[in-house]
Amino acid sequence: MTLLVIVIVLAIIFDFINGFHDAANSISTVVASRVLTPFQAVLWAAVFNFVAYFIAVHFLGGFGESIANTVAKTVRPAFITTQIVAAGLVAAIIWNLITWWLGIPSSSSHTLIGGFAGAAIAGNHFNLASVDGGTIGFIAIFIIGAPLIGMITGLLVTIITYHITKNAKPHKADKWFKRLQLVSSAGLSIGHGLNDSQKVMGIIGAVLIANQTLPGLPGFMKMSSMAEIHDWIPLLCFTAIALGTMFGGWKIIKTMGSGITKITSVEGFCAQTASAITLYISEGLHVPVSTTHTITGAIMGVGAVKRLTAVRWGVTINLLWAWILTIPVSALLAATIYWIFYALGI
Repeated sequence: MTLLVIVIVLAIIFDFINGFHDAANSISTVVASRVLTPFQAVLWAAVFNFVAYFIAVHFLGGFGESIANTVAKTVRPAFITTQIVAAGLVAAIIWNLITWWLGIPSSSSHTLIGGFAGAAIAGNHFNLASVDGGTIGFIAIFIIGAPLIGMITGLLVTIITYHITKNAKPHKADKWFKRLQLVSSAGLSIGHGLNDSQKVMGIIGAVLIANQTLPGLPGFMKMSSMAEIHDWIPLLCFTAIALGTMFGGWKIIKTMGSGITKITSVEGFCAQTASAITLYISEGLHVPVSTTHTITGAIMGVGAVKRLTAVRWGVTINLLWAWILTIPVSALLAATIYWIFYALGI
């Protein structure tokens, strides 16, 4: 029971760090275009991260068939143990902190999934059947798919926006788009909350389902499927990610806000709108994508409308390598941590 509680605490810590790590996704363009100060921006994003909880409960039908369910299916139920989940979470937390320290906007989603899968393979004597290859493959496709959709959407949204406002006076347009950026930032923060909070819900749900025969397990922790997820789990997860967002990862904000291309208020609006649309598409498909990937792709699409050379492709290529390496590195790290746990008798 003690280890199970520790795992749930680790999951919430990861969720907090996820918000902290990914704050840049929702607010980088708002800060870069000077619509809000960094402090105002993280507060704004945090509020709408939490608003996403009420939207999910009251308008999207809850979390039974959702991104949380997809994440929970990454490892086959018969192969999940508390130690495996613990190792995966510790690996994900370590990798997130390393990439935050280096200012690399990597994917918290793929870090978590890679850690979960890597620990499961190590904990089941390298039995690849312990993981659901179809689910992992589906998620991995969106390492390229999510930024590509974001880029194409960013390109289209920018072209349409420029066409609509082609006769507007520049000063007046800038004033209006600074206000509209608050709306697009709120929409993106809602999408971030919906997508990323559910990943941790899936991990908590998976470990609770695996521990149904644990003696003395209280009723509020008993569930046989993700359709029976208790209200306290999403509430806790959405709260943790919102609090994490409030503390913001400033190094990543700098990379996202100006490292890829220079951002104006209208471009910030287009990038955030495109990224939000991509996240809502992923919500409909029940696929856990990276908010980092979607906003990066959207910023690239927006920058490319001006001219292809406006995008700093060298920075983008470095980010792409970080994204590709995230799952295997997290998996290896989780496997190592599992073996350490095993050696220590945990």
